[in-house]
Amino acid sequence: MSRFVLTSESVSEGHPDKVADYVSDSVLDACLAQDPTSKVACETLVKEDLVVLAGEITTGATGLDYTKIARQAIREIGYDWPSEVFNADGVTVIEKITAQSKEINASVVDKAKAEEQGAGDQGLMFGYATNESPELMPLPLLLSHRLTKGLADDRRKAGAYAFLRPDAKSQVSVRYENGKPVAIERVVVSTQHTEGKDQAEIRAYVIEDLAPRVLGEWCPKADLFLVNPSGSFAHGGPSADAGVTGRKIIVDSYGGAARHGGGAFSGKDPSKVDRSAAYFGRYVAREVVKAGLAQRCEVQFSYAIGVAEPTSLLVDTFGTGDNQAAEDFVRKTFDMRPAGIIRTLDLLRPIYRQTTNYGHFGRPGLPWEA
Repeated sequence: MSRFVLTSESVSEGHPDKVADYVSDSVLDACLAQDPTSKVACETLVKEDLVVLAGEITTGATGLDYTKIARQAIREIGYDWPSEVFNADGVTVIEKITAQSKEINASVVDKAKAEEQGAGDQGLMFGYATNESPELMPLPLLLSHRLTKGLADDRRKAGAYAFLRPDAKSQVSVRYENGKPVAIERVVVSTQHTEGKDQAEIRAYVIEDLAPRVLGEWCPKADLFLVNPSGSFAHGGPSADAGVTGRKIIVDSYGGAARHGGGAFSGKDPSKVDRSAAYFGRYVAREVVKAGLAQRCEVQFSYAIGVAEPTSLLVDTFGTGDNQAAEDFVRKTFDMRPAGIIRTLDLLRPIYRQTTNYGHFGRPGLPWEA
């Protein structure tokens, strides 16, 4: 297509699904901080005054208080007002956590050679990179994340932004011509706020203050913004809606610009290729673009549980490079077995809480972005 519009969305750390993701990743990091070989698959549900932790955890870590970890994660997000139904000290936390299945553990871990560690599950994972931005990420998603991250940063400042609350969403539509982004067609921002805050003031804040700062040269004219289009948004977060781990996988990845294998990231240790191979796919796709083999690249891996070697590899350059040359480069350069992925990206560390919000890709400080 020579001309099209691509829309991507982002949600803030206070969105109910992201609250659940952050709690799950906080549990994971607490386990890995003591025992890097921890096997963790932690799911979280949040609604009103209830938090449910469920899943499989096998770890040598001692003294972990999952309820305390959940409360601290909620407090860090900003849900710490006693007047709210959902608040860090007032929620009831239910734990339904068992050890990892012995059958899965045996197929994944009990290998004669560490390099032959099997994949933690079957599945397919995609990685993607594009040279349309310095971050090698799709522009609509980058701009959406900048808006929600800007809302969170402003909320934490004293003074003028005291009306902001943690729950928020953004959506950016970008027009492309000949494969390149040329203009923003529409921006949608919905932010939770204090009761009774004037809607005109919120609109003015977003259009005249926030957007110019975070969107820079891409900031469009005022008439292209929709700000809190439903009206008042005082009642939000888990007090209003349920949140579950893993429901924002497109927000977490490429905003609809690339395919997704369906597996969520948060709450899973790197033996789960849903997470680690998706990170590695991003790393590999970036290297293909950086090497000048393509302007856009999508990589697909697939795995079988307990088997180290991927069951398939697909490299697509969308006509911007030679698919076979790019695939040969990937096969020759990268160890795609789970142990190789973990070693290359140094994944047995408590680094996952920093990935939860505003995209798992395209941000500095993450090993797959190095």
